[in-house]
Amino acid sequence: MGRKYTNRRYLDALKERVVIFDGANGTNIQAQNLDASAYGGEKYNGCIDYLVITYPQAVEKVHRSFLDVGADVITTDTFRSNRITLAEYGLQDRVEEINREAARLARRLADEYTEKTGQERFVAGSIGPSGKLPSMDDPELSNIAFNELVDVFREQAKGLIEGGVDLLLIETSQDILEVKAVIIGIHTAFDETGIYLPIQAQVSLDTTGRMLLGTDITAVQTILEGMGIDAIGLNCSTGPDYMREPIRLLGEQSTLPVSCIPNAGLPLNVDGQAVYPLEPEPFAETLSEYVKKFNVNIVGGCCGTRPEHIKLLVEQVRGHTPAPRPTSSPARLASATQALSMQQEPAPFLIGERLNTQGSKKFKNIILSEDFESILSIANQQVDSGAHGLDLCVALTERADEAFLMRRAIKTLAPSVRAPLVFDTTEPDVMEASLQTAPGRCLLNSVNLEAGQAKAEKIFAMAKKYNAAVIALTIDEQGMAKTADRKVEVAKRIYDIAVNQFDLRPQDLVFDALTFTLATGDEEFNLSAIETINGIRRIKEELPGVLTSLGVSNVSFGLSPAARAVLNSVMLYHCVQNGLDMAIVNPAHITPYSEISEEERQLAEDLIFYRRPDALQRLIEHFEKNGATRTSKENAQQAALASMTPEERLHFRILYRNRDGVESDIDEIIHRDVNGDSSNRAASHPAAVKILNDVLLPAMKEVGDKFGAGELILPFVLQSAEVMKKSVSHLENYLEKKEGVSKGTLVLATVYGDVHDIGKNLVKTILSNNGYQVIDLGKQVPAETIISKAVEVKADAIGLSALLVSTSKQMPLIVNELHRRGLNIPVMIGGAAINRRFGRRILLTEQGEFYQPGVYYCKDAFEGLATMDMLMSPDERPRLQERIRQESEMELGRAGSKKDEGEPERVQRSTVKPASCIPTPPAWGPRVVNHMPLEIVFKHLPVNELFRLSWGAKNTHGEAWTKLEAEYRERLERMSREAIQEGWLKPRGIYGYWPCQSDGDDLILYVPESVEAGKPEERIRFTFPRQPSGDYLCLADYFAPVDSGIMDVVALQIVTVGQEATERFERLQSAGNYSEAYFTHGLGVQTAEATADYLHNHIRRELGLEPEQGKRYSWGYPAIPELNDHQKIFELLPAERELGMTLTSAFQLVPEQSTAAIVIHHPEAKYYTVGETRIDQLMRSQG
Repeated sequence: MGRKYTNRRYLDALKERVVIFDGANGTNIQAQNLDASAYGGEKYNGCIDYLVITYPQAVEKVHRSFLDVGADVITTDTFRSNRITLAEYGLQDRVEEINREAARLARRLADEYTEKTGQERFVAGSIGPSGKLPSMDDPELSNIAFNELVDVFREQAKGLIEGGVDLLLIETSQDILEVKAVIIGIHTAFDETGIYLPIQAQVSLDTTGRMLLGTDITAVQTILEGMGIDAIGLNCSTGPDYMREPIRLLGEQSTLPVSCIPNAGLPLNVDGQAVYPLEPEPFAETLSEYVKKFNVNIVGGCCGTRPEHIKLLVEQVRGHTPAPRPTSSPARLASATQALSMQQEPAPFLIGERLNTQGSKKFKNIILSEDFESILSIANQQVDSGAHGLDLCVALTERADEAFLMRRAIKTLAPSVRAPLVFDTTEPDVMEASLQTAPGRCLLNSVNLEAGQAKAEKIFAMAKKYNAAVIALTIDEQGMAKTADRKVEVAKRIYDIAVNQFDLRPQDLVFDALTFTLATGDEEFNLSAIETINGIRRIKEELPGVLTSLGVSNVSFGLSPAARAVLNSVMLYHCVQNGLDMAIVNPAHITPYSEISEEERQLAEDLIFYRRPDALQRLIEHFEKNGATRTSKENAQQAALASMTPEERLHFRILYRNRDGVESDIDEIIHRDVNGDSSNRAASHPAAVKILNDVLLPAMKEVGDKFGAGELILPFVLQSAEVMKKSVSHLENYLEKKEGVSKGTLVLATVYGDVHDIGKNLVKTILSNNGYQVIDLGKQVPAETIISKAVEVKADAIGLSALLVSTSKQMPLIVNELHRRGLNIPVMIGGAAINRRFGRRILLTEQGEFYQPGVYYCKDAFEGLATMDMLMSPDERPRLQERIRQESEMELGRAGSKKDEGEPERVQRSTVKPASCIPTPPAWGPRVVNHMPLEIVFKHLPVNELFRLSWGAKNTHGEAWTKLEAEYRERLERMSREAIQEGWLKPRGIYGYWPCQSDGDDLILYVPESVEAGKPEERIRFTFPRQPSGDYLCLADYFAPVDSGIMDVVALQIVTVGQEATERFERLQSAGNYSEAYFTHGLGVQTAEATADYLHNHIRRELGLEPEQGKRYSWGYPAIPELNDHQKIFELLPAERELGMTLTSAFQLVPEQSTAAIVIHHPEAKYYTVGETRIDQLMRSQG
């Protein structure tokens, strides 16, 4: 059978060559800057589609521009010409007219150029989305019936067909269910007009490779390929780079020609305007690569592409002959988001059976009460237990609205459950309602010939129309087939109808050979299981390509639960051995054949293969005797834990991050140790303290030891800390509120001017869960506040954290003030800006005396815990203080000897020569980038730094790293998806260009207007440090000097991901979700760096720099270590007004996840230090 065509010229061309589409209609029409009169008045202003009526010459100009450069196909100016979108302008009654005229205009021009050039040109009738999202259950976006959507697109297609298009182009599709409606609407228009044309269906994916509602490319292919379309592909949304993987998959797998029609990159919102950054050359090169490497048949341009893009594309791919396409696709089903093979390895494809009103009383009650949200938990439990698909039956004898109930259930399940759906109903109208509601490719359960062919034919026609697969039961007018011969006979008859009459593929058919219960002892069914197994094997052998399924649990109906579990599992094993592809079961109740005892396997097989007359009786007796002692696979871990003492369990849970059950373990220990009187706090207190000291703290110590040995990474430590916190919180119910329970008190703070507190928070988490009272003063805490609080609470120690060189200087100030006041409080310090040598040096105060209580550098939270333990020990504390004093004396002696080594040599200048070519910026002054696509920013993430540094895996190697990296990549994908959906990362920025010149170590930026007037006026001046030796580099050296007479250019940028990232981190931290807070903080910091890199690339692109040209230098790093210049950046770039950013007193950027930088175009610019590390700078300042 197959499709019929009245015009297949386009398909013939695809066989011969790669076909090239035009570029962007909208972008190039908007570039003409038409006024309202061109649109027919203010009412229609901006309705580009209406120009084919009011000002067709604007549309003609665009069409000609692409035909002139050699495009094979021009698309009609009808992207939004359906009645829903045209209603925004009151044009909903002119749909057919607008589409017809747009097609006629394009047809006339295509024919003109075909005749003029001898190159055959085609017209594609553009059909864009309606703006509705029928897959959702939204009161506004989904308030349209499927059949109404079908008619919306039927109407548009009819106008295009009558106007003379060569093909119908479905493009920029956002919702896969709407694509189905468009295709069916087009086919309806074909039947109405008698004109049959090719259909090309294109969807838009975001940079994560999914449609708006989450559908991935394999699901797109699975859902659409069998719906009567002729080409499949992608357009719009992203540039070609981000289509690489989905296009590769389509190119390798699809039996249809593949199209790739991307934007000219992802747009930047620059000063309120969309700027498409990808230039013609890289655009054409990438698409040419896809044609040659991925077997793409159709290329062209979408938003932002100009004739220049298409001209280069024509030059690169013209004349390329496409390779043959695959001849078959794998058998797959799809949910709304992903596809799944119907032939699993290992077999079978498991269909969960619990969403069935006929088989589950619980589910029946849920449907009767219309508690649709509750079905999600049942569905997810089945998926978690291993179900690949979900059987859904909502038929009720109590209600006659099965179609309504089915739609409601699907609306609940489809957006949330990743498994494809199997519609279990005998009613064709319910099947069709289901197929019109579900976005994915589904399986109909079922069809048979019990009532003759008419009903079966109706179902097969429906399956073809909606591209569904069908379970076919081996039942005909004579009833259920009981023997293998009869099963094969009925299967062949059904096959002939489905494949030869309705053009279904063999793989669209899933034959259920039927099984009958063996629990009755009825002689008629003694051999029924053998007949079923043989029937499965023969159907697979005699009907190549078809699949088989079985409702396995029917074989055990009437037996005890324990007996059913074994019999079902053994029957399933033997059916799979004989070719079974799919099974309707409860996955949680299936046990692997090898895990069933030899005795029980023998009992089950005796019954299945009828090896002995008393097989049924022996099976029943065995499970009556032994069934109660059987342990299911879900309880295996619990069984292992149950063999431990409660102390061992509690230790195990902390060590292995198992939160569940800690309360009951604690309760059991307390109840045991106080002889049942656990409500008496005086009695339970010693037992609780014993749990804390002998179980919980040693468990956390073991966690710390494993961390120190590199066996655990920080995120796992934090997860253990969460279990510890939960345990301690419950333990407090048994503790008396009296002094002596806490091991000591620590006042903790991030020093003034510093907004980074992730390290401080880790210290708080570890110490507070190890018996210490931690008073956390937060970040940016003044010295006086820290000291006063420590005195007030009689603190045993003060903990100080700092990230930056500048803010680290607060630490010696606090030590000196404590010494001056004669206070006896040890100080623990930590942070990225300092090291152990720094701690030794600041032990010596301004008075020339050592601070007797001591200053202790702690490299991480666990060293902080160890230090605190020693400080709280009367024996350990004096020894620790003496050791740190000796180390300080040695350190100060070494530093002093270095001072006496003579004066440093006189600083010279570098030999850098001025750049030979000064780039020209597109404009002077600042430009605000209000939005950067987070999906694209994520492509710039420094993943190694994220995993190794921000997420703590720097010391993980070998097999452990391989495993952890896979976990981190999965976590990154999840967190990225959540960030995009929830919007807690908002990349924004400001950049700008200024004329400039160097003056020694200074860089002078001028007022742009004064330079243009010939009288340069200084706007601001930066002074950069110079290397004291080596190359003697200074950033100012990379710019033309004042006395050269040459005016140079400098770029500045500032970016942020917004305050919400900080707020999210703080919420998680406050809730005790330390590990998630840690990951969130790390992702936020590295996303800010990715944002900077993304904007940096844009600057380089605007300046026309070579790939390695245009270095970016951030303040606080080696070439420009001081942050003071941030104040000058704020003067030039309106970060406070436009981005809501501020500066601390130490000139640190707020929000924390922000960066500022200077971009230097000089080709010889390189990264370097100014001769000192950040630590050296601070130590020098204390010398």
